[in-house]
Amino acid sequence: MMATASLPATATNLHLGRGLMPSEIPVIELVQPMPGFADRHRFALVQVDEDGLLCSLRSLDDPDLRFLVAPPMPFFPDYAPEVGDDVVEQLGIDSVDDILLLVVLTAGPSLETSTANLAAPVLVNLRTRRAQQVILADPGLSVTAPLVTP
Repeated sequence: MMATASLPATATNLHLGRGLMPSEIPVIELVQPMPGFADRHRFALVQVDEDGLLCSLRSLDDPDLRFLVAPPMPFFPDYAPEVGDDVVEQLGIDSVDDILLLVVLTAGPSLETSTANLAAPVLVNLRTRRAQQVILADPGLSVTAPLVTP
């Protein structure tokens, strides 16, 4: 049986990318490509709003490919996914303090219609800049969780 590590929802304000020169934008490398996007391993994590809450993962291999991402804490404060030791090892995670946890968003016409994929978060080791989208086995996690409830 594989051991797991609980991850806290972290990073409420990323302050990544804005005002930085292109060579300074944090570049992360996916240790495994995101499902459906083989051969896309290098991404820049770029802040897209002034509050530092929303970011995009922009492919450096395909300029037309990007994913809207956000830390889950502001929207899902109780979200604490568990990942296997294999993920911890692949990303070279030594401390939970090195982890940036992100969820991939699907933007709707408004915040009320936008959703987050809680079943497949992206973990970034901030120290090594290695990352992975992890498909979680928890059937209770939605791939279309509303960001806000009316």
